Amino acid sequence: MADEEHPEAVARSFLTCAVEVARLMDLGNAADVPEAHRARHLAHAVRKPLLERPHLPEEFFAPLMAAAVYDPDPSFCLWFVEPAVYAFGRRRVMTALLDYLQTGTDAEQAGAKRAWYCAHVPLHDTRSPAYAPGGSRDPALDEACDLMDKWRAALRRSAM
Repeated sequence: MADEEHPEAVARSFLTCAVEVARLMDLGNAADVPEAHRARHLAHAVRKPLLERPHLPEEFFAPLMAAAVYDPDPSFCLWFVEPAVYAFGRRRVMTALLDYLQTGTDAEQAGAKRAWYCAHVPLHDTRSPAYAPGGSRDPALDEACDLMDKWRAALRRSAM
């Protein structure tokens, strides 16, 4: 059976991802919060601290992408995508989402599609210290025009 037919399995995967991001932020695992609400609670707890950091260690990238892809709510996957875009660049985030679309499970492909929209978040110097005035940010980190064509091609292939 497909993952979509077992929403509790998808929720558990999102919880695992949210716990990992919270662990990396030294925020604990919110064991005192009921399991049904724990993943969203942790996502809320990490959002602001993630955006406040001008840089994130490399070890954050894969867990942020997994949390974004496994987040079942398209309104909230931005909470993981946005800090990843600011810290690692739009190009890298979109490349990871393209990989999920091309090689992931059905649930991961659906999650990548939800997160792709969020990867287009506008970049503002007031939103994250990564773009603060006087900072040096390589524009190539955010150049992703060629990935748009690859994304569309992958969508066409997956629809066949």
